[in-house]
Amino acid sequence: MPSSDAVLGQPASVALESSRTTALTARRKPWGMLLEDIAVHLILLFVLATVLFPIVWIVSMAIDPRNISRPTTLNLIPPGASLDAFRRVLTEPHANNVMFTTMLRNSLVVSVGVSVVVVIFSVSAAYAFARFRFPGRKWGLFLFIAVLMLPSVATLAPLFVLLNQIKVPFTDENLRTTLMGVGIAYTSGALPFAIWNLRGYIDTLPRELEESAMVDGATPHRAFIDVVLPLILPAIAITVLFGFMAAWTEFVLAWTFLTDPKRFTLAMGLNSMVGQYSSNTPWSDFAAMAILITIPIVVLFFALQRWIVSGLAVGAVKG
Repeated sequence: MPSSDAVLGQPASVALESSRTTALTARRKPWGMLLEDIAVHLILLFVLATVLFPIVWIVSMAIDPRNISRPTTLNLIPPGASLDAFRRVLTEPHANNVMFTTMLRNSLVVSVGVSVVVVIFSVSAAYAFARFRFPGRKWGLFLFIAVLMLPSVATLAPLFVLLNQIKVPFTDENLRTTLMGVGIAYTSGALPFAIWNLRGYIDTLPRELEESAMVDGATPHRAFIDVVLPLILPAIAITVLFGFMAAWTEFVLAWTFLTDPKRFTLAMGLNSMVGQYSSNTPWSDFAAMAILITIPIVVLFFALQRWIVSGLAVGAVKG
């Protein structure tokens, strides 16, 4: 009968021999695989440098005190670096004597309003397309895809004519020249993607969840609010982010519709800095304002980050 020490020692010796074999195998890794890993890392580093280079250049121009009109060289830390460009952007009037705070307020009103309206309409429409069967359902989904394939400027002319025919109550203004009119135009462009994405996410939820809630006495409306809405928060986060980004960064429709400088948005203010043929552009101020404009989007992205990844992944699979 073997001793207890031999029995206990045998697994240890086997494990030691196995670890030695693994180490030898790792040392004998083929040169081809090693070169492949090196090539992959070099490609990734090149992509990283390509993505970071414009950001580094913009930051460098923003802290350059010369405010040059033609940037030709890149200095990571320019001589005499300062934040004067940010001070000028925040405190001095821009083109048409409009302050940064005024354009910021206009952009926030439009972007937040578009996000809220898009969420309200897209959630209800997506639930109807996912759970109900009605005439024209398939054609409606097809039209959403068709609209998504069109560039945003393709709807500029019909929106211009339509909104120009509507008068704001108690005023002589056309709806086209107001922030509400611009928000309506943005909402019409953001709704198709929002409905399609939310519909695909709702399709992943089993119907039994709502049916069990209704068996317990809940009405269909209450089952939708208490069961479905909490489960589709990731897709709603995606809808909020994309709706906000679309309204925050859009320029063509706003520049075409708005005529009163007091209603200009930040994207319009940034464009107004560019001189003819870009020869008279204060690039330090331009870069500083570009950085300031990106801050709200970055903040919103990190605030919704916990829901964004799952919302994109699941919503893109179904539907």
